[in-house]
Parts: sequence; C-alpha cells; structure tokens
Amino acid sequence: MDFNWPDVLVFVLFFAVVVSVSLYKSRVEKTSEDFFLAGRGLPWWMIGFSLIAANISTEQFVGMNGSAAGNVGFAIASYDWIAAITMVFVAFYFLPRFLRIGIYTIPEYLEYRYNTTARSIMAFYIMVIYVGVTISAVLYSGGLTLHTIFGLDMTTSVWLIAGIAALYTTWGGLKAIAWADLFQGSALILGGFIVLVFGLIAVGGIDSFAVHNRDKMHMFLEADHPELPWTAMLLGIWIPNLYYWGLNQYISQRSLAAKSLRHGQLGVLMAAGIQVVLPLIIVIPGIIAWQLYGNSMSTADAAFPMLIKNLIPGGLKGFILAAMAGAVISSLSSMLNSASTIFTMDLYKRHLKPGASSRQLILTGRAATILFVILGGLIAPELGDPRFRGIFHFIQDFQGYISPGILGAFLFGMVFRKAPPAAGVAGLLTSVPVYGLLHLSFFDPVAFLNKMAITFLAVWLSMGIITFLNPLKVPVTFPVKADFDMRLSPAVKWLGYGIIVIIVILYIVLF
Repeated sequence: MDFNWPDVLVFVLFFAVVVSVSLYKSRVEKTSEDFFLAGRGLPWWMIGFSLIAANISTEQFVGMNGSAAGNVGFAIASYDWIAAITMVFVAFYFLPRFLRIGIYTIPEYLEYRYNTTARSIMAFYIMVIYVGVTISAVLYSGGLTLHTIFGLDMTTSVWLIAGIAALYTTWGGLKAIAWADLFQGSALILGGFIVLVFGLIAVGGIDSFAVHNRDKMHMFLEADHPELPWTAMLLGIWIPNLYYWGLNQYISQRSLAAKSLRHGQLGVLMAAGIQVVLPLIIVIPGIIAWQLYGNSMSTADAAFPMLIKNLIPGGLKGFILAAMAGAVISSLSSMLNSASTIFTMDLYKRHLKPGASSRQLILTGRAATILFVILGGLIAPELGDPRFRGIFHFIQDFQGYISPGILGAFLFGMVFRKAPPAAGVAGLLTSVPVYGLLHLSFFDPVAFLNKMAITFLAVWLSMGIITFLNPLKVPVTFPVKADFDMRLSPAVKWLGYGIIVIIVILYIVLF
C-alpha cells in the first residue's frame, strides 16, 4: 500500500503523544498498589474509556468483522449487546462486593469465599489462557493487520507490536495503560466510524446496503447454526459475557482501581453505553466487506484490513492504522499487566515469597510481563492455521474451558452462602474435563456456546451435591478493607435500567 507523508506523520505523532503522556503520568508509581491498581484512584471517565480500549482491539475489528463477513452476519453484535446488559449486572452486583474487601485480583476473592486452593486454581487457569490464547491472539490479529496493509512479514509485525506494548507496561503499570487507553480508545472509535462511512459510500449508501444484505441483518439464527444458534441466547452467550466483564482480570482491574464505588459503577456503565453503538463500527463494516469482496478474501479475518487498504484515501490511512495498532497495543498491554498482577499477587507473593516488599513485587511484575510477551509472540504466528476457524472463534472457544467453572464458582458462592470450600474447588475442576469431553467428535456439531451452557450446568450440579451433603454450619463472612459508601446511587440505578431497555428494544426491532 502506498502511504504519503501525512500518513507517516500522523502515525508517528500519534504514538509519540500516547507513549509520552502515559510514561509521564505514571512516573511516580512507587508502591505495588500504584503499579498494579493505579493507586486506586481512577475516575469514572477514565475507567469507562479504558474498559472500551481494553476490549475493542483487532480481536474485535478483525475477529468480529470476520464473523460478520462469514456465516454469522449482524447476529455477532449479540456479543456487544448482551455484554452491555451483563455490565449493568457487574456494576450492580459484582463490583460492590469486590471493592468492599479491597482485592487486588479476582482470584483473591475465591480465597475469602472458599480457600487458597480455589484461588490458586483460578490463577493458574487464567495464566494459561492469557498466555496461550488471549495475548497470542491479539498479537496474531495485530500482526495480520500490519501484514495485510503493509505487506510486512508476519513474525516481524508480531514482535513490533509486542515491543511497544511491553515498553510502557513494564514502566508505569496500570496508570500508564489507562492514560494510553484514553487516547487509543477514542482514536479507534473515530477510526472505525471513518471506515464505516467510506464503506457505506462504496456500496451505494444505507438503503443499498440494507437491500443487498437483508439476509445478514437478523439477530436470531437457526438452532443448528455452528457458531451462534438462537438457543445460545438462553444461557450460553451469558456465560462468556459475565465471565469476561465481571471476572476477567484484565477487564476488572480498571474498576478495582476506582477511587469510589460510584466512580467504578459509572465507569462500567459508561462502557456499557458505548457497547450499545459499537456494532455500527465493528460489525457493519464486516458485512460491507463481504458485499464488496465476497470470496476474493483469502480469509474472513482479512475483511477490515481490506476495507482500509482499498477504500480509505491518503491522509487518513495513517490515522486509522495508528488507531488499529494503538488498539492492539492497548489490549495487549492490559493483558500483560493483568497477567503479571495475577502471577505476582496470587502465585509469587501468596506461595513463593509472602513477605516480598513493594519493590520486589514491582520487579517481579515487570519480569513476568517480559516473559509473557515473549511466550505470546512465539505462539501468535501459528494461529493462522485454518483448524482454529477464525481468531474470534478461537478466543471464545478456548476460554470455554475455564469460564463456566469460574463463573459457576463465583455465582454459586454468592447465592448459596453455606457452600463449603470443597464445592468451590470441585466447580473449578469440573469445568475443564466436561468442556473437553464435549469437544469429542460425537458432540462436534454442537455450538461452543451451547457446550459452555452444558458445562456450566455440570459445574453447578457438582457444587450442589457437595453443598447438600456437607454445608457450612455458619455462612462465610468477608473482611471489610475499603471505606466506601456501598449504596446504589439513583443516577447509577436509572442509567443501568435505561441501557437494558434500549437493548431490549433493539432486539425487538431486529428480530
């Protein structure tokens, strides 16, 4: 692709500003709380933008675009719209409990509710998934974008992205990431809107788009659909969404760093509101790419990069590419910081060196970040293999091994206060073999979201049997470490209800 000097200038200036501001704002991070949780001082608007920037990466712009261009169509928007509803639940129900006991990591909650074993199992699961799936997938999708647009070697693209992300993540921790997210999240939304506009122009406008793609503009697909059948809307799709937005460390870490419960809740709801409109700039361009290029695409995951390459005029390519690269780096740095937080606080400090100083914890976190980015970079180039069925499917499918067990353990423990520690451990251990069994050839036609639902029910069944046979005599009590006002403010309440009503109306309209 030919780039002119304004493209290059915009690209370089964008990253110069982002990296400089993030490093400057995080220059005084001295304690482990500063490094891992930004001193627990993030305001709501920074939490909201940071949540969106951590979520919308090339994982979405490449992966969800690919699914929309493929056999799912606009129904893939359910991941965003169901997410908005689950985020309201997280703001109302999960977040007050987490902030009240002042946890650093999500697995830490399981130690208070069950025991150390439950905490360690969840920490181990997340470490494996972060390094083997999410970090490597974001590196792959970002590398694919640079490869498609610039023609760079795939391996070179992956390591270029990995190096930039590792730079400010190891320097300033979560505060550096949050400030970078503020720029990169805004830029990516604007860049996606620009691609949407040029895409609609290329297909002859909104009316022409609607006529040509009527079959792809439905929210409910047939029951035997291999990826997103309507039956998955009953339970399956809620599992990865509740896990991702409520219990996934690299997302939840922002709200754990809130200066108050109200700031944390407003930040989550701000992100939920943005989720409502994201399908316009993430999903619709994928359908446009299918209309324009159809079978000429080497892979459905190349839909969004092809739109940039073929439709965006000189002068804007540099900005959109910077926004895309920034989104990759933003998500990657978030995952690296969260993975290092879990390793440092849940494994190193808890089991290897309980008396570690703040300096030792920060150094350990930085070393872990470098190790994880190297491992992810080695795995990423292999993810282009067709057997993974697209990067978005790869991420969601493999997280299914752990998300039903983790979500099941949290929800069961919150609902049934006399569930014993053995129930929590059993729930976590049940998830992996049951989901793995459902991947045998006999069950292969079953959509992975339905497999998640079956696994979740098996988890609750195992926990229910153990609780029935050996309940706690006295319910678990949690420590109170944070002096927060835990009451739900009227603004938070009505904002959350309003988001749910809007989503319900959208589903009715697009039924």
